[in-house]
Amino acid sequence: MRRKAFGAVAAAVAAALTGLAAPASAETPAEILQAAAQTGVSLGYPGVIGLVRNGEAAQYIHAGYGNLTAKTPADPKARFRIGSDTKAFTAAVLLQLEAEGKLSLDDPLARWLPGSVNANGNDGTKITVRQVLNQTSGLPDYAADARFINSYVANTNPRQAWPPQTLVDIATSHPSLGAPGAAFHYSNTNYILAGMVIKAVTGNEPAAEIQRRVFEPLSLTNTSFPTADPSLTGNYLTGYYIWLGVFYNDVTVSNVQAFGTAGAIVSTEDDLATFERALLSGKLLPPRQQAELKTTVPADNAGTRYGLGIGLSPTPCGLAWNHSGGVLGYFNLWLTSDDGSKQVLVAANENHLAGVATRGQTTLGNAAFKAYCAS
Repeated sequence: MRRKAFGAVAAAVAAALTGLAAPASAETPAEILQAAAQTGVSLGYPGVIGLVRNGEAAQYIHAGYGNLTAKTPADPKARFRIGSDTKAFTAAVLLQLEAEGKLSLDDPLARWLPGSVNANGNDGTKITVRQVLNQTSGLPDYAADARFINSYVANTNPRQAWPPQTLVDIATSHPSLGAPGAAFHYSNTNYILAGMVIKAVTGNEPAAEIQRRVFEPLSLTNTSFPTADPSLTGNYLTGYYIWLGVFYNDVTVSNVQAFGTAGAIVSTEDDLATFERALLSGKLLPPRQQAELKTTVPADNAGTRYGLGIGLSPTPCGLAWNHSGGVLGYFNLWLTSDDGSKQVLVAANENHLAGVATRGQTTLGNAAFKAYCAS
């Protein structure tokens, strides 16, 4: 969830494109993903799960353990924290609100959140809602601030209150990264503000709006947006933080207020795939807002672009929508075709929030793109 969270996708894309320059593999998409899951476990992941879907046909993969103590096999149907994949849910609600005439994506933040962004060159009167969603606001990432990192990673108080404005204030204690609209800078601050706009427009907590507008219509019964209780219940992957390469600390219970509308949602591979398909195929949004969702800006020099809460990457088999999510104890990555018919998802239950993509993340990302192009 730190500023490199989307960068993990970019690194995976680069690795995948290099691998795909070789002759096509005779392996099936599920076989490609299964092999990578086993490699991921050998590189330190306690467990890896995944899903390959083409049309209505779905195949699941898994390797390692969902719980190291109980030696429970990793279950591809288990729940896990999806991290930054939450951003697409948040963007979808704001797009729906625009479609209902309740706001415009070109509204300045200050219209809805007067005074919330007003320090060190960070100016809410000049930043639009659209620039928040496509990560071109120039706002620093509060999750890159040592005060936040040290508290969150230590995980000594999973129930510590992190009011959204407090997170914004941490971010704006740093200078602006650039003029609004000038360049892409991945920042969780943007999506904390997006949630604040949802509340300002509707009068309701963003978790409630996402529940009503997305979870319920799509019957995402295994998906939730925790706002206070950091525990997981039912069938879930235990999350781990690896220390010094050998010690695995159980961090399943971690602070959900720390990322909120930027990364607090809990889901499953099935529910996440259902949401992605609905979002990208136009089931959730009218045509105008669907076009806005998929209008992208350059995210790096390798051809990766960013829309509204979703990324777009070139591959040898065409463009693929994608995103990664990483919070304490969990990392995941998804890819979906433009019409939502072809999907690959993979998740692991260890994440120590490295500043760059780990070998495990690169391995899973490489395989996910190969599997996507093999299907």
